[in-house]
Amino acid sequence: MSTLFISDLHLDQHRTDLMAAFINFLNDHARHAENLFILGDFFEVWLGDDFIPPFLQPAIDALAALPIKKYLMHGNRDFLLGEQFCKLTGMTLLNDPTVIDLYGRPCLLMHGDSLCTKDVAYMEARKMLRDPDFQADFLTKTVEERIAFASSAREQSKAHTGEMSTDIMDVTLSEVESAMSNAGVNLMIHGHTHRPATHALIVNEKQATRIVLGDWDTSGWYITAGPSGGSPELMSFRLTGD
Repeated sequence: MSTLFISDLHLDQHRTDLMAAFINFLNDHARHAENLFILGDFFEVWLGDDFIPPFLQPAIDALAALPIKKYLMHGNRDFLLGEQFCKLTGMTLLNDPTVIDLYGRPCLLMHGDSLCTKDVAYMEARKMLRDPDFQADFLTKTVEERIAFASSAREQSKAHTGEMSTDIMDVTLSEVESAMSNAGVNLMIHGHTHRPATHALIVNEKQATRIVLGDWDTSGWYITAGPSGGSPELMSFRLTGD
């Protein structure tokens, strides 16, 4: 048995190849695992549990049919995923951050956006979007109003990303070290930055590891960990066209 981690699939109606790759991943890998963790940005956008676009139904159905333990964490694109979605899919919603017991080794799970503290404008926007009052007000709006807001926010995000250096949009190393130290772990797994890699670092004068999941674009990325005591492995596979 194994535990699998994925993030940043950004499923949307324009990438039917991603939907097919995700369902194949569930059938080929996750069905034989013990646990599956989705660490945010599963969808390109999620406008509330009361509005499920038809093109996302296959992903929901596939998750619901997956007979293993399944966990979900909010990302910056799908922070409105809620309990109704979890009921539909049989998933458990996790706080960001969360520490799990990964076969006897404490592991800190995060989406990763809260680590990008050098991007001040993004951090301010994140604070607003994660505010419960803002979210409650947003969910009172019509679906058309939500779609318009999301479209505008996406365009602003693209413009902002184009103006910022890649270093600023990456994690702040001191924030990583602080998060791991506060959690009392020497292993962290996160996504968000779209920079898949395994990093060695020192936390509290001890060797530590940070594994970053990649986004699903030209390749699919996942981490697999097992009970044998070995280190989690970052894996990838080539996506095929639809």
